[in-house]
Amino acid sequence: MPTLTVKNIPDDLYQQLKQRAAVHRRSLNSEIIVLLEQALRPRPVDPEEVIAQARALREKTAAYPITDADLQAAKVAGRA
Repeated sequence: MPTLTVKNIPDDLYQQLKQRAAVHRRSLNSEIIVLLEQALRPRPVDPEEVIAQARALREKTAAYPITDADLQAAKVAGRA
């Protein structure tokens, strides 16, 4: 396998990478490979899974209906 060297990584980014690796119990190298795979390799979308997630979200928010007036007020507030 090829080896890649990355130079001049900002200190804060390096610390974030180290923290992520620790949280996921991976080496820094393994964490970077996982992040690159997630960014560069397309994941197939399962329509049934997306629909199931949407239905679950709809169930959670069913008690909080949003009206057109609510949306309009949020738009106006966001422009202020």
